[in-house]
Amino acid sequence: MSRAAEGLQSAALMTDPRRPPAVLVSVQTPERTDEQHASDLIELGRLVDTLGYDVVAKLSQKREGLSKSTVLGEGKLRELAELTGGKGSVGSSAPQKKDKARQRRGEVEDEAPELPDEDDDDLDSDQPRRPRHVIVDHEITPNQARNLEKATGATVLDRTGVIVEIFHRHARSREARLQVELARLAYVAPRLREAGGASERQAGRGAGDTSLALDRRKVRDRMAEIRHELAAIQRDQGTRRSSRHGTPSVALVGYTNAGKSSLMRALTGSDVLVADQLFATLDTTVRALYPDSHPKILISDTVGFIQKLPHDLVASFRSTLDEARDAALLLYVVDASDPSFRDEYEVTRSVLREIAADDAPSRLILNKIDRVEPDQREALRAEFPDAILLSALDREDVAALRETLIEAVASTLTEAELFVPYSHHAVTAALHEHAQVLTETHEDDGTRLTVRAPAELLERLRAQLVSAA
Repeated sequence: MSRAAEGLQSAALMTDPRRPPAVLVSVQTPERTDEQHASDLIELGRLVDTLGYDVVAKLSQKREGLSKSTVLGEGKLRELAELTGGKGSVGSSAPQKKDKARQRRGEVEDEAPELPDEDDDDLDSDQPRRPRHVIVDHEITPNQARNLEKATGATVLDRTGVIVEIFHRHARSREARLQVELARLAYVAPRLREAGGASERQAGRGAGDTSLALDRRKVRDRMAEIRHELAAIQRDQGTRRSSRHGTPSVALVGYTNAGKSSLMRALTGSDVLVADQLFATLDTTVRALYPDSHPKILISDTVGFIQKLPHDLVASFRSTLDEARDAALLLYVVDASDPSFRDEYEVTRSVLREIAADDAPSRLILNKIDRVEPDQREALRAEFPDAILLSALDREDVAALRETLIEAVASTLTEAELFVPYSHHAVTAALHEHAQVLTETHEDDGTRLTVRAPAELLERLRAQLVSAA
């Protein structure tokens, strides 16, 4: 029995029978260190857990690269098949039952055991359930997935497929659902050949190519329709963002599950969803800093990042991340208790660079510091002298961060004097809401104000006064 099979046996009592069992598969290439590879597998396990599967085994192999046909080498492929009950070769897609007559004759066959039925009530509780799902920690081709399924008799899903499916389940708003559907279609489109062609041949219709072309056309048409709908939604969002121009904003950005939503809730007093799972937040939420400040400061909570985030999802959520691009200040939030937070921090920065949203001033937030030992805190202070160490659950930490944000925004304000005729009371009201009013004098024809405000707001209000003069 292989070590992986022994691990499957020992995991029998720790799995939830209501959750499908899965085995993780990964190839460690030369550019990934042992620590990075271990971190990748831990993260994949969390993704699979979020998807609702039980990880009952992990199998990895060091190679120069992925096998072009089956991801793994022949030996590891047979080891994987031992776990799933597959044949271990591409020539067969499912395990075969032993012929009972031959068994009675005492003949021995070199074949994998029959795949147990997960719904069989007679299955002993301590009998390990064979994984019905193989999750690969790489983006693999349709051909590689098909060959793995043939060799293992299990459903194969790659990292991209897992993330897309999690996004699909967590999308709430109309925009998020459309963005995820677009990414799913982009993921499914190149896999139509295998799925469509095989089903047509099995049905004996003899027109697989015609049906496949029709399916592809439907996918292209639906993707075009989604892009049209998203364009309309994004125009509306652009209008809303334009109406907020001149109001300073702070964007919380960072790795998924770093605590951004908890910090958002603490800073704004809002009921933003907080959940201990990956990608709990897929929509950008914008709320005002609470208690109110002058000028008012908006806080935006953006979708979290992850290593190897599928390119199509980055592209789909580009409009959502416009909040980060327009922000006056970026707060990079990391989980300081996670040993891999440095890599996660770099992932966030690289994605923001990709969409040209990293130009704004920024501060690093070492969140969940309450989970870090005192000596490690001192080491972090020495390593990141400009970072803010806090816990989003500590009121004093949050209050101190609030004052830091107010001071940071104040340093970007421009001091100016405006004379506002009484007939333009809306301009005066806007200054009181969005600026710091230093002095205010009422004269015969209007009000003279000395204010400190964002330069963009001053420019817009001056234009209003000139156009109405």
